[in-house]
Amino acid sequence: MTDRDRQPDDTTPPTGEPVVSKPYIMPDDPEPGAVETLQKEAAEARDRMLRTLAEMENLRKRTTREVADARLYGITGFARDVLDIADNLQRALDAVPAEARAAADPGLVALIEGVELTERSLLNALEKHGVKKLDPQGQKFDPNFHQAMYEVPDASVPTGTVVQVMQAGYTIGERVLRPALVGVAKGGAKAAPAAANSNEAN
Repeated sequence: MTDRDRQPDDTTPPTGEPVVSKPYIMPDDPEPGAVETLQKEAAEARDRMLRTLAEMENLRKRTTREVADARLYGITGFARDVLDIADNLQRALDAVPAEARAAADPGLVALIEGVELTERSLLNALEKHGVKKLDPQGQKFDPNFHQAMYEVPDASVPTGTVVQVMQAGYTIGERVLRPALVGVAKGGAKAAPAAANSNEAN
């Protein structure tokens, strides 16, 4: 039998109808459980979207806070170095007794005024950038802002009151740049806030 004798295979049914492998499903006739699957997928997608939005909002807030902190506290190292200059200016002013100032010639008076003006300008420049000088004289001792160097027997003021300031302290924003070195009173009456707390308890 030769190739010419072979007849081509005819796969078309004699009726002429197309062959359908599986029955056609109408769009309004969904598969069983399809609605529940779609609802579950939609809920998961919504949950992921809400989580992503919350993470993005937290990231935005954290970035805003970090930028503000960097802007405020970025000069901390520089400000610490400048405090030595402020201390030296104050020492220069303290080195001239009040009697010498009163009896000084115009040249010395002009020099003292120049040093005072320089110190004020320096402190104003620091304050403009968030660095503030602490003057705790007469205030209640606060270990967050003050460092006690010694105690002073003084019955005229409440115990724990700052009666001497050896070195001024400074803050930058909400943080302590350098604590004030102070002498604290000992032997007087109890501090007023403690008395107020005891009154509240009664």
